Amino acid sequence: MYGAISLRRMLGVGLLRSGQCREWSPLWSGRTSQGRAQFVSSRAEGEENQRTVNSLHSLSVDVARVRQLKRWVLLADEAYVSETADILKEMGAKERTVARILQRCPEAVLCAPVETSPQRELWASLCPNKEELLRIVEQFPDSFFISRNAGNWQDNIEYLQQLNLNKRMISRLLATCPQAFSNNVRKNRAVVETLQQTFLQLGGTQANMNIWLMKLLSQNPFTLLKPPETVGENLACLQLLGFSKAECLQLLTKLKGLILELSPPAMEESVGFCERELHCSGEGLRQLVLRCPGLLYCSVAVLQERLSVILGEGFSVEQVKGSPAVLEVSAHILRHRIRKLRSLGYSVERDSLALLDGTRKDFEASCGKMEQRRERPLFNPAAPLNIED
Repeated sequence: MYGAISLRRMLGVGLLRSGQCREWSPLWSGRTSQGRAQFVSSRAEGEENQRTVNSLHSLSVDVARVRQLKRWVLLADEAYVSETADILKEMGAKERTVARILQRCPEAVLCAPVETSPQRELWASLCPNKEELLRIVEQFPDSFFISRNAGNWQDNIEYLQQLNLNKRMISRLLATCPQAFSNNVRKNRAVVETLQQTFLQLGGTQANMNIWLMKLLSQNPFTLLKPPETVGENLACLQLLGFSKAECLQLLTKLKGLILELSPPAMEESVGFCERELHCSGEGLRQLVLRCPGLLYCSVAVLQERLSVILGEGFSVEQVKGSPAVLEVSAHILRHRIRKLRSLGYSVERDSLALLDGTRKDFEASCGKMEQRRERPLFNPAAPLNIED
């Protein structure tokens, strides 16, 4: 549950927070070192570029939606709608796909072809074929069209290849977290080397180190954006809380790099809450956190709200300790799921609290099984009757 935030949403937030990408706006004027066009309109304030509007219409783009979400794109003096569409078509995109991409990322039409063509060549060098490249562009158009810093990108790609990461994985990292590639390669090298050293210090083996690192980066590429010293600070805190080196490695792996987003005070507060409210300490407390590392990621206020909902519905603390992952589910979703289960005959005393956690798909599957049991007839009318003569 602690990884529930979609990569696309994280991408947008990360770009703005990291300062690696300026949020395009018609209020911003000027040219970057790459020669990006000016986006300030010279027409009357609020007047749209009719040529841009007509070109988007001709490609079946929902201009009304663009106007609602990113109207400033329609105000720009310069736009390259047909040129951008041609580049996408050369990559194998059908007309419907072109419209879908430009609707999701209309600012793509503000990129001059002289910028987009080299970008396409770099991405193509990482993808085995046009189909794979087009799939990535369709899924992450912002990464393809907006992010720029070719020099650092190439350096970081070469460095990751030295770590034996294959091109397919690098292309996925580039798509989901392009701002990490805009960093100086020294910054990413420092993070990677810190993770490698930490893995070995906690008992990992040299033979498994790269496999572990690749899995960690693929699950959470935003790990590369965090200060490397955060790793040591947080692991030192976990050891002070009583976790062994092997247990720290287990937590680092299960949290998928999210441990870099935590802080010692926050972890101490969360562990203190579990000790106080769930009445466990020592080995029992450590096992609870190891079973549900997301407890470290939730604030005390969030944990308190969720626990209050669960206890208010008649569950016991012992049941919560038996299924701690339920505390990773939001209070709103907990209420909804409890109502749904009760309508299907769920019993607080009889049934497992574990039915409340898991993904939406898991929960719906559990509900489906309960509905089948409830609708099943008491006897099978088609079955033969055993009647003695």
